[in-house]
Amino acid sequence: MNMSAIEFHQVYKSFNRIPILAGMDLTIRAGETITIIGESGVGKSVTLKLIVGLLKPEAGRILIEGEDIVPLSEDRLIGIRKKIGMVFQSSALFDSLSVVENIAYPLREHTAMSEREIHERVKETLRLVGLEGVDDKAPVDLSGGMRKRVALARAIALTPKIILYDEPTTGLDPTNTEKINELIADMNRKLGVTSVVVTHDMRSAFTISDRIGLLDQGKIVVLGTPEEIQRADRPFVRQFVSGTMAYAQNSLRLRR
Repeated sequence: MNMSAIEFHQVYKSFNRIPILAGMDLTIRAGETITIIGESGVGKSVTLKLIVGLLKPEAGRILIEGEDIVPLSEDRLIGIRKKIGMVFQSSALFDSLSVVENIAYPLREHTAMSEREIHERVKETLRLVGLEGVDDKAPVDLSGGMRKRVALARAIALTPKIILYDEPTTGLDPTNTEKINELIADMNRKLGVTSVVVTHDMRSAFTISDRIGLLDQGKIVVLGTPEEIQRADRPFVRQFVSGTMAYAQNSLRLRR
């Protein structure tokens, strides 16, 4: 049995007294890719921010490799965050920095690596995401798919054990969506990381996931393999999956 990388135990989180997570329980196994799906506003991105310690819950425990991060101070959280890479929906690259400088930034901030070591690490991460030769380009000169890959290169620069993906394929065409899906799978296979993906893209979810969890009314209401989710007989699950798949197909037709 795989060890747990992340555990949520009865986690509650609200904003302006509106509950978002209401006693959520979830165990994510080390080395797996788990995708969290659900309607807009149900707390998917909030879940990622809780994992990395950008938000704190009102109640409950969140364990990263067995350590409860909820009571940790900001200084103590820095050590936890070094284990976690995050790929933001917008890529969140620094427009004023080149590709190389974007990837080197966390290495300079959080390690004692020499400039030569940083240079080699940046080259290695760009090779891993298939972006050799774009070192000196600015983010504005890259396509959307390339920016996502640079963001992934930056996320893996510190050799994290966990990678969080917030809507990694949003705004991408089918070709680039497929490339990002392949990269997520490659990172798990080559680096042995645990991946947590938030997405509305059910095609991607079914392609990359070991397990899929449906978040609704503050809890994971269904959790299973892609095959189990597709076979689920609960009306809400079938309605959500079929509805998002139909939306994706319609969007694809409109792009054509």
